[in-house]
Amino acid sequence: MKKKVVSVLLAAAMTTTLVAGCGSTGAADTAADTSAEETTESTEDTEADAADAEETANAGATYKVAVVKQMDHASLDEIANAVEEELDAIAAKNGVTIEYETYSGQGDQSTLTQIGTQAVADGVDAIIPIATLAAQVMATCAEDTQTPVVYAAISDPEAAELTGIDYVTGTSDALNTTFIMDMMLAQNPDVQKVGLLYSQSEANSTKPIADAKAYLDEKGIAYEEKTANTNDEVITAASALIADDVDAVFTPTDNVIMAAELAIYENLAEAGIPHYTGADSFVRNGAFATCGVNYTDLGHQTADLAYDAMTKGMDDLEDYYLMDGGIITVNTETAAALGTDYSVFNDMGEVVEVTTTEE
Repeated sequence: MKKKVVSVLLAAAMTTTLVAGCGSTGAADTAADTSAEETTESTEDTEADAADAEETANAGATYKVAVVKQMDHASLDEIANAVEEELDAIAAKNGVTIEYETYSGQGDQSTLTQIGTQAVADGVDAIIPIATLAAQVMATCAEDTQTPVVYAAISDPEAAELTGIDYVTGTSDALNTTFIMDMMLAQNPDVQKVGLLYSQSEANSTKPIADAKAYLDEKGIAYEEKTANTNDEVITAASALIADDVDAVFTPTDNVIMAAELAIYENLAEAGIPHYTGADSFVRNGAFATCGVNYTDLGHQTADLAYDAMTKGMDDLEDYYLMDGGIITVNTETAAALGTDYSVFNDMGEVVEVTTTEE
């Protein structure tokens, strides 16, 4: 059984590693440091030799992968494109062939089940589902065969019941809701009422919405909830929040709302209401700002993890890997429409400016 451990960085378990070191201080540590360096160099040499041997053993092998998006929209498309890009890079680097097909479940559980059942029947070596419902369905489809399921962008794997399963792992884009609320108040300290726009069918939204409510309650700020499960319902809900005269709107990494962002961002901006969201892809589709995970990086890391699952097995992999976030993304066109000065964000972290695209 894999341990229920959350790793902050995708480290040794992955083909692509991130290495951080700490230095000692003081002359008395010199001898110990030298010995430690020699031991580290020896260990690194051994690990490098083992990696070379593994690459040689895998050279010429062919692997089949099914990439399954829950639906089509900017966030999931960005991740899928990054997964494909990284699978191609892995194949070239390791002298292997990786055949992959990318599917969309169109947000429908029956369609996802058909895709998963067919992928397992086709004998794929791994399935990479993107978003919570897709991951849950793929885990069920792969139960009998124990085909590795390596998911991408699950905000709360434990709440989604995707932990403690031998053949399931993946990457989490858990949201720092408190920081986004801090951004909201930094930009406008006079916020009196916040709109919470999300879908009750999205497991990704449950914890961030609860966290947002707790934050706002503590600050004595009122909030108005509107939920939706279709594009038309999202448009109606956004219009209701505008009518309720909210000062800002918050949406977590909610796939249903993301799919409709292009249909609501202009109305929110014209009403002077900044939309704070859970992912940069929302912002590229017109939302005002976010602080979160880079989904291209997440897609690359998920593909690396899937390759490890196919070539090394699942025994040494954790239940899931938490991606680092921390990048503030602002849509400059939306900021201009709002008449909003976002320079205050410069004191809160790295700010990336984007404009609206329909991809």
